[in-house]
Amino acid sequence: MAETYDLIVLGSGPGGYVAAIRAAQLGLKTAIVERELLGGICLNWGCIPTKALLRSAEIYHYMQHAKDYGLVADKISADLDAVVKRSRGVAKQLNQGVTHLMKKNKITVHMGTGKLTGKGKLTVTAADGKTTDLTAKNIIVATGARARDLPFAKADGKRVWTYRHAMTPSEMPTKLLVIGSGAIGIEFASFYKDMGADVTVVEMLDRLVPVEDADVSAFLEKALKKQGMTIMTKAGVDKLEIGASGVKASIKDKDGKVTTADFSHVIVAIGILPNTENIGLEELGVKTDRGHIVTDGMCKTNVDGLYAIGDVTQPPWLAHKASHEGVIAVEAIAGKHPHAMDPKNIPGCTYCHPQIASVGLTEAKAKETGYEIKVGNFPFIGNGKAIALGEPEGFVKTVFDAKTGELLGAHMIGAEVTELIQGYTIGKTGELTEAELMETVFPHPTLSEMMHESVLGAYGRALHI
Repeated sequence: MAETYDLIVLGSGPGGYVAAIRAAQLGLKTAIVERELLGGICLNWGCIPTKALLRSAEIYHYMQHAKDYGLVADKISADLDAVVKRSRGVAKQLNQGVTHLMKKNKITVHMGTGKLTGKGKLTVTAADGKTTDLTAKNIIVATGARARDLPFAKADGKRVWTYRHAMTPSEMPTKLLVIGSGAIGIEFASFYKDMGADVTVVEMLDRLVPVEDADVSAFLEKALKKQGMTIMTKAGVDKLEIGASGVKASIKDKDGKVTTADFSHVIVAIGILPNTENIGLEELGVKTDRGHIVTDGMCKTNVDGLYAIGDVTQPPWLAHKASHEGVIAVEAIAGKHPHAMDPKNIPGCTYCHPQIASVGLTEAKAKETGYEIKVGNFPFIGNGKAIALGEPEGFVKTVFDAKTGELLGAHMIGAEVTELIQGYTIGKTGELTEAELMETVFPHPTLSEMMHESVLGAYGRALHI
């Protein structure tokens, strides 16, 4: 006999486990299916452990610059094995936390590989081959995604790495090639550079972090070059020759010239592939677009009772977007205050050095969309807290609709901007105008004052520059 639930969630990443918790809160009998580790990629192999690595690199960087703060630190060194061990410990702690949350909310956990076998039907195959049939009126697919390989050089974990290999390296790279300058590529480039590697970044488009505002991209490239990184834009890797002790890369630059260079390791960060294979989507006739499941504003697919959230669906592919979609889907299923999400109100963060954060339209996109705009830009060097922290490099940029005062977008680069961006996200979600933002009192001395100054600057009223 099949086990019967009100809701089955396939995948326990930040989308899946949050959906299961919200369902339990609303009184739905809920099961969650996970083939590897509760918490999914984000908690175990993505967002959280990478931030632990980056925190270690950040502290190491500050230790090396102790003199700048009037301090003395001699014979500074890094223990990569210990850094990785700490990162894995953080991931384990959070995995245990999710396990506790499942028990607390009385959510049934099925460990194994799940496959849809019909409308409202799912079979779980455990590691030992044992199968369990589950049924539910509603199912949420939250199977996430995996790293995309180069077509001519599959990651082997030795010389050619994906993000998973880069998180648990068997050795410290001496000369590292990072292919791709999205968030994942730039974060690992930043980590390994701070840890002492010689780093080269190759990006096929005309600028780094191409989804960000052009001013942010330009500032980041300048900052990374100042740190000693080699940056190649409008360039591509044509060939990798993998040897026992290194990799020879053939790189075509923006002029079409091909040069070869030797590296100890390569990180491939060229995007993701959704985990949609072999889970029964084709048999049910689920509509997909380039592998990603197509959904409406309530995360519904074209099949009754079937929902999809997170990286397996449309971009942006962000953990917090997945979590919010989990809540949206469950509240739609339960009929409890269902609400759609505006993609323009989803913030993005990149935890390189310097950090990047943004929400809404870039300046170029706002113009392209047809808005008449006002733009404010305030530099870190004009902020007392930034100078006191020894972090005077960066800026905060805001983009407004000149006719209505609507905040269209905000873009930041510099220390701790990933913690600041939520202020603007709340402003956008609440549809605040420049008037409310100008009239808000910001505490002093804080980095957040730059947010206020940027808004004032868009209207010719900045005070400290």
